[in-house]
Amino acid sequence: MIWLTAEEMARAVDMSGAVRVVQRGLEGDVDPSRDFARTIIELEHGQLLYMPSAIGDYVGAKVSTVAPENPSRGLDRIQGIYVLLDAATLSPLALMDGSALTALRTPAVSAAVADHLAPPSVEHLVVFGAGVQALGHIEALQAVREVGRVTVVGRDPRRTKDLVALLEGRGAAARVGRPSDVRDADVVVCATTSRSPVVDGSLVSDGTLVIAVGSHEPDARELDTALVERAQVVVEDPAMALRESGDVLTPVREGRLDPASLVAMRDVVRGYVHASPDRPRVFKSSGMPWQDLVVAVEIYESL
Repeated sequence: MIWLTAEEMARAVDMSGAVRVVQRGLEGDVDPSRDFARTIIELEHGQLLYMPSAIGDYVGAKVSTVAPENPSRGLDRIQGIYVLLDAATLSPLALMDGSALTALRTPAVSAAVADHLAPPSVEHLVVFGAGVQALGHIEALQAVREVGRVTVVGRDPRRTKDLVALLEGRGAAARVGRPSDVRDADVVVCATTSRSPVVDGSLVSDGTLVIAVGSHEPDARELDTALVERAQVVVEDPAMALRESGDVLTPVREGRLDPASLVAMRDVVRGYVHASPDRPRVFKSSGMPWQDLVVAVEIYESL
């Protein structure tokens, strides 16, 4: 059994490669509706998440922790470890940095769907959040679209300015913005820890893609009902979204979103469902175990 650091994982599979492996999986044998359910255990100082999956020749599981107070201690909010096993013998093959895997696969999943739902030209990308997932989503979207300018909307002024400076250092046109900047956005990404809406849905134009990845709990959401009820809503798996996603569950409970209207991302990637041109498009991702497994296998087989 080998141990893979974040640096070794990044050398094995880059963001573009991760996007492609997610798309290949959904085009092939991966069926999110058959994935194992995530187990979430509430602890005194956060959560413990167990995420197992089995596909083909491999089995894998991620054990992650979410500790909301960690940033104030100089520690990551999300930490974890991933174990990859041989499906026939259940022998461990590799241990991987779980946080690095999450940082790679989450934006890769979003970009895999955005490749089908985002406008052909992304002149303006607005990102809520200034952390690892915010940067990862910018990189992932740049892997599937030419991005003109990036506006970062964050709660922490220092982290927001730091992310803008990093993007400018890479040659991107970037600036610090406000929530109202979604008015002329082609794509909006919500990658925050907020438990209440950060986007005013009435400002989002028809044809705009909104990606929300910050919440995996039924009582937390980043999107308001005004947006979700008029949007084409794509989720990883409808049953999972109706179990875990507050962005979906809240409008359903309010009677303003028909659960039967939810579109599975597999149907989008396979071309069975196309982007609606006359309303906003929403992709709500909470994270599923199969996503970790397909990317972990690609990393392992690329060594």
